[in-house]
Amino acid sequence: MTFTQRQFRDAMGHFPTGVTVVTARALSGYDIGVTANSFTSVSIKPPLISFNLAKSLRSFDDFLNVDNYAVNLLRKGQGQVSAAFARANTDKWSWVDCRRGMNDCPIFNSNLSVFECKKHAVYEGGDHMIFVGRVRRFDIDRDAEPLVFFHGRYCTLDRRAVND
Repeated sequence: MTFTQRQFRDAMGHFPTGVTVVTARALSGYDIGVTANSFTSVSIKPPLISFNLAKSLRSFDDFLNVDNYAVNLLRKGQGQVSAAFARANTDKWSWVDCRRGMNDCPIFNSNLSVFECKKHAVYEGGDHMIFVGRVRRFDIDRDAEPLVFFHGRYCTLDRRAVND
């Protein structure tokens, strides 16, 4: 390897991503949630999405053991929500107003969109695990602007079309 972990992370920061908070109701009955920007669609038929979680995550075992979760795509202005759910030992839930979705998963009342999923598969991915979920239901806000993460900070999206 001719580069450091920091250099690799910085290089990956050149790819702009949306920001999500994955939420679930743990088997023990409490709400869990974590910021993830590794969200992507996997398949249209069947409707599958994926996200990655670090094995070192405090709530990792809880996520590994639940069968259902919600992926809340954050909207412009929710940088503090993202930051709160990215940190351990914080009062994450005081930042959001939630409702209960399918299987009691917390869903943010204010979001860009939400995907309610049933666990489809989990794969090994180095120091992360790759979670694949089958989308059971989704909701979108067509008027909301996305929260974007680029070069280590939150940004806005310029929605002007380009003709390349």
